[in-house]
Amino acid sequence: VYFHLGKLALADGDQAKARDLLRRSGYSGFDRSIVLATPFSEDHASGHAFFPRRIAEVVPGRVYVLSGFEFTEYYFVVSANRRELIAIDAGTRPDFAKTAYEALRVHAPGLPPLTTVFVTHAHWDHVGGHQFFRSLDSHPRFYGRGNYQQEFEHEFNSPETFGKQFFGEKFNVEDVRSYKPDVAVDSRTDVVIDGTRFELIPIRGGETPDAMLIYLPDEKVMFMGDCIMPYLGAPFASEGDLQGLLDAIDVVVDRNPRYLLHGHEPLTEVFSSPAILRALKKDLSWLREQVLASIRRGDERAAIHERNLIPPDLLTAQPEAYPAYYILREHVIDRLYDQNVGYWEANLQGLEHPSKADRADLLVGYLGLSEKQIARAAAHLMADGKYEMAASLLESAEPRFPKSDALRAAKRSAYLKLMEKNQNTDPFKFIIYSWKAGEQTPQINAPR
Repeated sequence: VYFHLGKLALADGDQAKARDLLRRSGYSGFDRSIVLATPFSEDHASGHAFFPRRIAEVVPGRVYVLSGFEFTEYYFVVSANRRELIAIDAGTRPDFAKTAYEALRVHAPGLPPLTTVFVTHAHWDHVGGHQFFRSLDSHPRFYGRGNYQQEFEHEFNSPETFGKQFFGEKFNVEDVRSYKPDVAVDSRTDVVIDGTRFELIPIRGGETPDAMLIYLPDEKVMFMGDCIMPYLGAPFASEGDLQGLLDAIDVVVDRNPRYLLHGHEPLTEVFSSPAILRALKKDLSWLREQVLASIRRGDERAAIHERNLIPPDLLTAQPEAYPAYYILREHVIDRLYDQNVGYWEANLQGLEHPSKADRADLLVGYLGLSEKQIARAAAHLMADGKYEMAASLLESAEPRFPKSDALRAAKRSAYLKLMEKNQNTDPFKFIIYSWKAGEQTPQINAPR
């Protein structure tokens, strides 16, 4: 938005205003091939961020949130008697944790020492910075689920190629692997720290089996972690539990907190109230029955998506839950399909295993398509808005034309359009498509 306002100022001849708006946008010049109206940013060194850098006080002087310092949010709580500082989660990398912690100290001078860290779950981006916090002179104690190793098995057996795409080039999985809680939490536990009551509530949640809600009953603040992550676990890991998500919703609705603070800023924005979660549980339960019925009939996954499954009263009776349902729907279908269908699917996909090279042979060796014909077909697909199909075609043809500048440029265009299409509704796709396009999106700069 800053970028396009800058172009308007440039057209009006206001060079100073144009330069200021361009600076705010983060871009270096007025040459962009796609339109982005999203706070997301991509950087090879630091990975993905969901928001510009910001420090806000959810409860003035007591509960702080730091957004945009990396992939995940940082939360800090000042105890009631103001003698101790408590962190919720430990970020992705030690250098990120250090930057965020020092920024908080500058923002709020005189904060007490950090004595405690509560961990909502042991995913990469919530424990990877723990070594920085442990290096502090105050030597904080870490509270986390006792079954965190169960989650580690899912993480460390998944493809490692995605780590640096999400968290930047300096991400080191050993920073995650070295995490271990000082205090294992296996049942609902009340902890009082310098006059502040915390309720630690173990759950399965929708993402990981070691999830834990952290509740401040007096302030009515619930730290959700990623128990309502739309992907039901990392899309590239064997995890996720829809029933765990539905059960977690019951816990949250029962306590009816005023503030729901999730592990990532977009989740806090979309899944913002117990009322929305109550409606969402009904919608997701309906969706599950529809998907399982389709699986039993032998429907293809694509056919289930194409049915555009919408609960009967969603638009008329629950309009506030529509964005939450829409963002979840695709990935709930995918996770349920993955968990309920074997590697031989009903349409016999998976029976054989053609490779990328085999598909290239089909296009070029057997169908006789030339480089020019493939480029023309890809352009036609993109003109019709079929960017996914265009990208798939170009990926398949790549082994036979590895030095083709035309196909390389067409592939980049397809992935840029997929970035544009998925902005704000599917950040993980945005990350992957950015990586495939080789596109960096600078972080928005706050106004001076």
